[in-house]
Amino acid sequence: MSFIKPRSTATTRDRLLTAAEVAILDKGFAATSIEELIAEVGITKGGFFYHFKDKSALVEAILERHLIAEEDWLDGLFARAAEETTEPLAQFLVFLRLLRDQMAALPDVHPGCLIAATCFQERLFTRTVHDLARQNLLNWRARFHARLTAIAQIHPPHGKVELEALADMLVVLVDGAIILSKTVQEKDALPRQIALYEIFVAEVFRGAG
Repeated sequence: MSFIKPRSTATTRDRLLTAAEVAILDKGFAATSIEELIAEVGITKGGFFYHFKDKSALVEAILERHLIAEEDWLDGLFARAAEETTEPLAQFLVFLRLLRDQMAALPDVHPGCLIAATCFQERLFTRTVHDLARQNLLNWRARFHARLTAIAQIHPPHGKVELEALADMLVVLVDGAIILSKTVQEKDALPRQIALYEIFVAEVFRGAG
């Protein structure tokens, strides 16, 4: 999933990363040129190559920054949820509510998913880029799987539920809803899907109580 908090533009390198991320999400990697990026940032081509040896190195840096920012963002959401409750299921549901509220508060449809952009254009990227994208999704899986496992110890799930698949379901749902939202230009598609996942998770665990 693509992190949606505005990126830092404190340095020339940050500005290049931010300009490139916006352009790649808007029109794809192949259609994003170094010339347009240096024009956007207001530097020379030599200035670009001072920071990045080529476009692939630029994308690697974007994804590295993305992973750090996204982990910090998720940590922040779970920390806020922990302020409301320490009960594992209730806390996870609060996290989902906070996630839904942030997506609903976006001024427009979600700008897109960096991971999907690399996946759908796989031949354009280096092995490092693919490894970073893979790690992003595995991080989501591990984080949510750990939370769901803790919930299951207190609230055994209703029926036969594979917790790792339930963790992946949130990733699939969010990325799929981003694609749906952007394609059909329906801003509410993403928060609606998260709301349904909230209901599903509550039924899976509370239904056995």
